Amino acid sequence: MMKIADLITWFEEWANPAWCESWDNCGWQIEPGVLQEDARVLVCLTPTLAVMQEAIALNANLIFAHHPLIFSPPKSLRNGEAIAEMVRLAFTKNIGIYSAHTNFDQVQDGTADVLAQILQLKQVTPVVPTQAGLGYGRVGVLQPCLTLQELLAAIQARLAPPNLIFSPTADLQQTISRVAVLGGSGASFISAVVKTGAQAYLTSDCKFHQFQESRDRHLILIDAGHYATERPACSRLVQKFQSLNLDWVQLSQKDEDFRQFFA
Repeated sequence: MMKIADLITWFEEWANPAWCESWDNCGWQIEPGVLQEDARVLVCLTPTLAVMQEAIALNANLIFAHHPLIFSPPKSLRNGEAIAEMVRLAFTKNIGIYSAHTNFDQVQDGTADVLAQILQLKQVTPVVPTQAGLGYGRVGVLQPCLTLQELLAAIQARLAPPNLIFSPTADLQQTISRVAVLGGSGASFISAVVKTGAQAYLTSDCKFHQFQESRDRHLILIDAGHYATERPACSRLVQKFQSLNLDWVQLSQKDEDFRQFFA
């Protein structure tokens, strides 16, 4: 069996937490003394109380999350607060919480790379390179080309977002051959995507005027939601962990989108 310490060493050789952005918080969020235990891992997008209760029920000893539990440093931990309750349960139930965020975004089989694979993009390169072969976002070629309507239908079928938003366009039948993708909040990369020559850009968390900006810069902006664009990479992470000699690993069934759409 693989110890938690060895699993983290393996992961960090692939996606080094030192690569994370200065505003980010990658790596151990809570380590209650589980490093030498055989790894029983619950993988999730966001570490929430629902995921913690799931981990307790499944006898997991590590919650491996994409989003950090502690993003802005808390000034206090008080009874009844979600983070304080997560800390309490982590220590009393002996469950570690580890996050791989912007370091996981950059790597092969990370959040952007998995999206590119789902859309079957070819000749894929990072939108913003950070080091050899790695970087934020991916841009590649559709072979064969698709109409915009076909591309939107493919995104809807493969990612199943509850709501799919795209730039105003006069022609759903226009041919799309070059597409950029970035899981999670990717509107700040619009200018970088335009420079790649992409005709369409799949990401999430885009604001009203960012759709205007994209239209004016002849880029079709497609917002499939934060959850739908990043959850597939969590599934891929489970597959990678399953190839190791872990005692147990599973994808969380309690991950939450945090958004509901009224039909």
